[in-house]
Amino acid sequence: MCNSVNRGVAAARNQGFIRARGSKLLILDNDTIVSREAIEGMEHYLDSHNDVGLCACRMTDAEGRLQPSFRPYPGLISKLCSLFHIKRPLSTFRTDSEGCIEPLYVIGACQMIKREAVAQVGMLDEAIFYGPEDADYCMRLRKAGWRIKYLPHFSIIHAYQRTTAHRPFSMLGWKHVQGLFHLYGKYGRWN
Repeated sequence: MCNSVNRGVAAARNQGFIRARGSKLLILDNDTIVSREAIEGMEHYLDSHNDVGLCACRMTDAEGRLQPSFRPYPGLISKLCSLFHIKRPLSTFRTDSEGCIEPLYVIGACQMIKREAVAQVGMLDEAIFYGPEDADYCMRLRKAGWRIKYLPHFSIIHAYQRTTAHRPFSMLGWKHVQGLFHLYGKYGRWN
């Protein structure tokens, strides 16, 4: 399916949600290389954990360097620190007995979501053109009682472009900022 105009990441993924069939939906960025093991591992994990609505796996670049795939709330202070390359103390996340981590959210480059969770919380927020639609969706899932899990024992390759980090004052950078302000207003949280 080809759109005549770019309506943003959330709108494009929602089109995929509508067209997809099956009990799970897989979001993958176009700069990922996946393995059958990772896909089957995430699928098996969702099948065996009724309270988990979304999971993601470890991501590395082509040289095997680990990428930050899960994060705390994307507050204004953390975004400003990132923009100006200021190091902040790492957040701690709870790890379960299987070695899986339960973060606030996982980035949207690779997410597997139960269809029943999508049916409960709805589609991605199309008011967010680019950026924190992944954080928003995970927060909505958590609010509805679903758990989010990061599975470090499965891995994919991601060519992690960080478009807005390299060009923060571009049009896409501006769309990202607009998405952040929408998110902050929606949850009444700025930090």
